[in-house]
Amino acid sequence: MPLLRVHNLAMSLDGYVAGPHQGREHPLGVGGERLHDWQFATPSFHGGEGRDGDTTRERGVDDDFVRRGETGIGATLMGRNMFGPVRGPWPDESWRGWWGPNPPFHHPVVVLTHHPRPALTMEGGTTFHFVDDPDAALDLASDLAGGRDVRLGGGARTVQLYLRADRVDELHLAVVPLFLGAGERLFDDLGGGPTGFTCVELVSSPAVTHVRLVRAGREG
Repeated sequence: MPLLRVHNLAMSLDGYVAGPHQGREHPLGVGGERLHDWQFATPSFHGGEGRDGDTTRERGVDDDFVRRGETGIGATLMGRNMFGPVRGPWPDESWRGWWGPNPPFHHPVVVLTHHPRPALTMEGGTTFHFVDDPDAALDLASDLAGGRDVRLGGGARTVQLYLRADRVDELHLAVVPLFLGAGERLFDDLGGGPTGFTCVELVSSPAVTHVRLVRAGREG
């Protein structure tokens, strides 16, 4: 059975994975982009080049985790907040995601939303499917993954939802040494935090500390 994996989920020292006031002007919330500076700097994030286009930049710990987050993934499951800033019923179907006509996924993506809409086929092999039930969304993503694993994207509430249901098999946090002070916290509303995980990897780069947690008996 495919595993449900969270990768490269950047979190501040005070537990926030996004800043406050998310919207079109601030997709990651005010100040939230700073959580991802470590990832933006890796060659793999830019297709093998550094942020400045340098193809000779050394691939270090952070780059390794970026690449591992794509390995063995056949589908992505995300919340509506990650897909875009539109809230409530869709006014039309003009919003097609943050990523332009050729999103970076290149595989099926299931969007969990209270307001389903027809599937949206994009360039490069990405098709967005909109589902209003968490179990049905995960089942569909697992089917579409074709025997590979499912990557669970944000936002925080979507990850919390599957943590509460004990459906997350692997949780990789990238702890960034900064304080946001407000926004979306990952471990709120979990009754004391997720249980049943074992830390199988703890490693730091100059920019971030990587914590990889695996649920007992579910490591692939």
